[in-house]
Amino acid sequence: MRRFGDGITDKVLKEIFPKKLKGREAPEELYNRLRKRILSGKLKKGQKLSYDGIAQDLNVSKGIVLNVISRLKKDRLIISKRGVGSFIV
Repeated sequence: MRRFGDGITDKVLKEIFPKKLKGREAPEELYNRLRKRILSGKLKKGQKLSYDGIAQDLNVSKGIVLNVISRLKKDRLIISKRGVGSFIV
């Protein structure tokens, strides 16, 4: 089973994102799904996120992932540690 850094496994990603995200709705859908999973506890505190892994698996640009992660940081659901990565709070 592949893992993204020390964090999200393929199985969890497939539960969160059963289909590839496409089109203009992709950023909002990605944001809503990640936010819901964080708040529900499906993504555990301390899990590391991989921007590249999320972008590749969901067939979205890394820019979309960066935008969504930035929004989640503003919501204080994710923190970033310079040189280390982004983690679920």
